[in-house]
Amino acid sequence: MAQTKVREPFNQQKKDEEKSLKGTMISVGFVAFVIVTMWMGVFWLYMERV
Repeated sequence: MAQTKVREPFNQQKKDEEKSLKGTMISVGFVAFVIVTMWMGVFWLYMERV
């Protein structure tokens, strides 16, 4: 006999996706923070020299 594949409940699939997206959001936030910090540093250097 062929085996039937048991599907996970929909809410379990959604929880797995949310965990994945939470890590992505933290990574994107960290990269954004680094970019903004670098821009602020460059702007501060510019203002000091002008």
